[in-house]
Amino acid sequence: MDRDPTTTDVWLRTLLRVVGTTSLFALPFAVAPREWLAAIHQGLGMGTLPSLPVVGYLARSTSAFYALLGGLFWVVSFDLERHRQVIAYLGVTLTVFGAGLVVVDWAEGMPRFWTLWEGPFVVVFGVLLFTLNRGSGAGGP
Repeated sequence: MDRDPTTTDVWLRTLLRVVGTTSLFALPFAVAPREWLAAIHQGLGMGTLPSLPVVGYLARSTSAFYALLGGLFWVVSFDLERHRQVIAYLGVTLTVFGAGLVVVDWAEGMPRFWTLWEGPFVVVFGVLLFTLNRGSGAGGP
């Protein structure tokens, strides 16, 4: 549809691209040397990174997943009208996922800064996606 983007469209597109770009920064850690992962773990004050295979698998697959999501955010940002339902879905599911992250981070004993940042950020991002998507375009989804 050829129309000028609304201010809400611009904010939604910008949000998707900023968070998408940030998420793409996780990609190198899907293949980073184990020593890098161990140094980051130590630097965050979480002690020695366990050398169990599942730890490396989870760190790498989570990094790859964040990058995959970042790419998806970029893709949907190019055609907001076409992807309204996908953006609404992402908004709702990310909000619920973020709340779940708070619970998991707390239950697993993650550092306080992590628990106070990760889940709440994802919740706010999800709410913003959903809200901007609803207020954007020709009537929202």
